[in-house]
Amino acid sequence: MFKKILIANRGEIACRVIKTAKAMGIKTVAVYSEADADALHVRMADEAVLIGPAAARDSYLVIEKIIEACKETGAEAVHPGYGFLSENMKFAEALKKAKITFIGPDPHAIHAMGDKIESKKLAKQAGVNMVPGFLEVIKDADHAVKIAREIGYPVMIKASAGGGGKGMRVAYNDAEAKDGFRSATSEAKSSFADDRVFIEKFIEEPRHIEIQVLADGHGNCLYLGERECSIQRRHQKVIEEAPSPFLDEKTRAAMGEQAVALAKAVQYKSAGTVEFIVDGKRNFYFLEMNTRLQVEHPVTEMITGLDLVEQMIRVAAGEKLKLKQSDVKLKGWAIEARVYAEDPFRNFLPSIGRLVRYREPSGGSQVRVDSGVYEGAEIGMFYDPMIAKLVTYGADRREATQAMRDALDAFYIRGLNHNIPFLSALLAHERFAAGRLTTGFIAEEFPDGFHGVDLPESALADLVAVAASIHHQYELRAHARAPRFHSNGSAVSGEWVVKLGTAKHAVTLAETAAGFAVIDGKKSRELVSDWKLGDVLWRGRIDGRPITVQIDRVGIGYRLTYAGAQASLLVLTPRAAELDKHMLVKQPPDMSRYLLSPMPGLLVSLAVAEDQDVKAGEELCVVEAMKMMNILRAERDGKVAKIHAKSGDSLSVDQVIVEFA
Repeated sequence: MFKKILIANRGEIACRVIKTAKAMGIKTVAVYSEADADALHVRMADEAVLIGPAAARDSYLVIEKIIEACKETGAEAVHPGYGFLSENMKFAEALKKAKITFIGPDPHAIHAMGDKIESKKLAKQAGVNMVPGFLEVIKDADHAVKIAREIGYPVMIKASAGGGGKGMRVAYNDAEAKDGFRSATSEAKSSFADDRVFIEKFIEEPRHIEIQVLADGHGNCLYLGERECSIQRRHQKVIEEAPSPFLDEKTRAAMGEQAVALAKAVQYKSAGTVEFIVDGKRNFYFLEMNTRLQVEHPVTEMITGLDLVEQMIRVAAGEKLKLKQSDVKLKGWAIEARVYAEDPFRNFLPSIGRLVRYREPSGGSQVRVDSGVYEGAEIGMFYDPMIAKLVTYGADRREATQAMRDALDAFYIRGLNHNIPFLSALLAHERFAAGRLTTGFIAEEFPDGFHGVDLPESALADLVAVAASIHHQYELRAHARAPRFHSNGSAVSGEWVVKLGTAKHAVTLAETAAGFAVIDGKKSRELVSDWKLGDVLWRGRIDGRPITVQIDRVGIGYRLTYAGAQASLLVLTPRAAELDKHMLVKQPPDMSRYLLSPMPGLLVSLAVAEDQDVKAGEELCVVEAMKMMNILRAERDGKVAKIHAKSGDSLSVDQVIVEFA
């Protein structure tokens, strides 16, 4: 077994690998860029080596620097994690030449499966079901249109060297095929330095289901069940689960056997994933093979009891698998939600900044959090904006889902925007509960984007009760510390008016043996909690129902967060409530005349000039952020009055780019 390994990655996956290595008694080496000097993976590793500037192309993607770090520290092997160099054949070859073990498949397998065009040809030879398509390189936009017509719309245009949802576009007509070809090739060249794309039939109402395989260097290969990854946005997975609520045992076995056949065809060694697209009749077709550890691997670990990182390390060290296919048993249900630093209310644009407050949820064996951050850490613009992966486990899907909803309520993040409200909305959706999932789920259920969650009246009444109880306790403390305080009547008599929006709720609060009774009209709610003044989480029970509410004090009021929704509440004395109707409401400034940068990023190009007339939907500019090209378009007809930025400028969030007349 290895004595020391280097992790050629950063963030949560680097921390994840370090944990397993330490449990195996293996020393670890972290590499880091200048931007990651204070990163968690650097703190966790036994040693750390600086490998370059912030940009990944100058640090994490430089093969020579990784090998130099191995030699400097005496690391015998390298775990690549996912992303960066994890599926880079040249990296695996360079390590082999330097006599350093690559914890992953051999270079020939990476090469065979890394090119989507070649991998489909090999899969076909191995007897794997294929989607109809054109696997040769597309020459230009006109050629893309010709091929798309022959296959039949809709089609998927995909980067040959792609991954992570980049370089992918769906086209339903000739115009979209041309535009999709341009966008896909541009994004592919920027992300992978390879602008080749291919076209295949787009399966409507599809599910994305993948098979985890594990193989050693002694001819043994197994499949470890499937993962349902259908809930995606812009081809990026958002929620994954294992097993799939759609597959039956017969289909699972057929998919697993084909995945194993493909792995054996390329003499695969290590953990890998074969991705399939599945239609409504459980027909399945090969998409691609990822020759690395998947982001969503924890859900497989939760239902199999296996540590995939440990298995990868043991296989790389030359050990045989100790499992047979008959030993693989799927027990329970696991769900993973990817928590990102992005603003779901602004079309999911990246949100960088410092984690001013950060508290992960706890839940014993039911909750697992894989993260690479800590309170005070910064999410920068140079890398993927993932904050953490939240994973929950249950005896069945319903139990795992409820555990996830509870954990999301308890995940407290402040200082930047995040997608937890959106994740909560997905988990609460009746279609998710029914397991009626497709890759179009988000686009179909949120066609106009995400605009928040509307809580039912009963949940709003719960928040009114919580706000009244916490305010009452704050007032009790204030009066206890000021015994000479005098007022007309008692300010802590238990009579309060809670203002929620424009509605006012007169409540009476009384202490009980276990907590408080809050009477709102004719309805009484019993609140039981061990909440203490200053806590950001109110955990307790309302009429016996468990509930977790996040609390932020805003001025003299409270902002409560629950089930993905936020509510601003003001708790007033009855007299103050009477006077409140005379308070003026401050109106926000009108910014409709300006095009503001929705995120920090680089202004790649401007498509308009001063005094130019523009039409609704017309391209105005392109902003690059976190390797994604974001086209900003005119919301309505207008005329450009002034350009406030130029191509090549670094933009801050809400910086003015264009002013309209």
